[in-house]
Amino acid sequence: MSALDVTADLRPQLLIVGTGQRHYREYLLASISTEYRVHLFLGAEPTWEREYATGWTVLLNTLDVDVLVPAARELAARTVIDGVLCWDEARILQTAEVAAALGLPGGDPAAVRRCRDKHMTREALAAAGVPQPASVLVGSVEEALAAAARVGYPVVLKPRALAASMGVVKASDADELAERFAFANETTVPEAPSYDNAVLVEEFADGCEVSIDCAVHHGRVFPLFVACKEIGFPPYFEEVGHYVDGDDPLLADPLVRELLVRTHAALGFTDGMTHCEVMLTASGPKVIEVNARLGGDMIPYLGLRATGIDPGLAAAAVACGRAPRVRQLRRLVGAVRFCYAPGVVEDFHFDTVGFPSEVDRFVPLVGPHHLSLFPADTVPGRIAYITAVAVSAAACRGALDQAMDVLDVLPHAGAHDRERMSIAAEA
Repeated sequence: MSALDVTADLRPQLLIVGTGQRHYREYLLASISTEYRVHLFLGAEPTWEREYATGWTVLLNTLDVDVLVPAARELAARTVIDGVLCWDEARILQTAEVAAALGLPGGDPAAVRRCRDKHMTREALAAAGVPQPASVLVGSVEEALAAAARVGYPVVLKPRALAASMGVVKASDADELAERFAFANETTVPEAPSYDNAVLVEEFADGCEVSIDCAVHHGRVFPLFVACKEIGFPPYFEEVGHYVDGDDPLLADPLVRELLVRTHAALGFTDGMTHCEVMLTASGPKVIEVNARLGGDMIPYLGLRATGIDPGLAAAAVACGRAPRVRQLRRLVGAVRFCYAPGVVEDFHFDTVGFPSEVDRFVPLVGPHHLSLFPADTVPGRIAYITAVAVSAAACRGALDQAMDVLDVLPHAGAHDRERMSIAAEA
């Protein structure tokens, strides 16, 4: 079924496939709707999205290209579609197929597949000589052990087609690899593709890891902002926080900019948004992975607050074949910290009156009686996030620390056993 489209509105019309979770993605839809008409392809009737949409179509399966493409063609027969956009990892390849069917920018499924499949990413970058960790695709623990012996310990075990560092784990020797291989091989999410050979054994690249969100227009790469990652809970690589500095010198670093240009050229990625993860090692920057979408974890929101560059509008522009607006308006620092708790969570207790002025968001991610079936130190173990904006990283960190001091979690054990829980990860 479809809602009536508003045809009198002369703004460009953007077809967005999926919206993601409200607490992570609403700000994008809110920005885009100020300058674009938005038609949504959803798997269920919209709720919070209605405020930002001029129309929507409910489909039986938004993962199925054979459902998406006919629906997009039917929509295009009724009204002009200027661009197609998606920021959901599970649907970016299908969205590229839709764009290709409509002859719109971003319609290069092969380029998106080279980003979606981490093994294909490695092959493309290797063929172009782009600096990256050594990587071997394996299908068993025996193959993994043999690969690690060639690569050299420590190694990183990484699923071929997941996101958000899910299933990624470090192994310092053969015993740890044998013990942890199943974690990388078996961790999955319902909408992830499956492969017979599903794990990459990779060289451990030591250094500071950053991510760079880029808008790409007709092959030209526009870096928008840099996020410095905080990693916690070893041997996992859980991203427990991010800092975006509007004055980060990496944006102007010639080695980093050259790496981004070479990376996109190697992948054949000419139009759309990318989230590039780069390790700054002693021997120079190395590409860890490339996602063919906006970054997650509230990173684009932090970029907006820190720089004034609107990532939602940049994504909409390149999706419609337009050059993005990338002029920086301010130089602040934005930060996010994720909160974790093991087992069942009975309730939250927080006092926003005690939050410092730099804190602009506290968002619970779970409700009462939440039980994570995953390890508490992985993404599904998150129970809330806090963001802050200030003039420096130190001020953001201090504000987040202060906010954590007034945040309590009530474990499932009951009110009589209530105790203060430490839910801030060690960075």
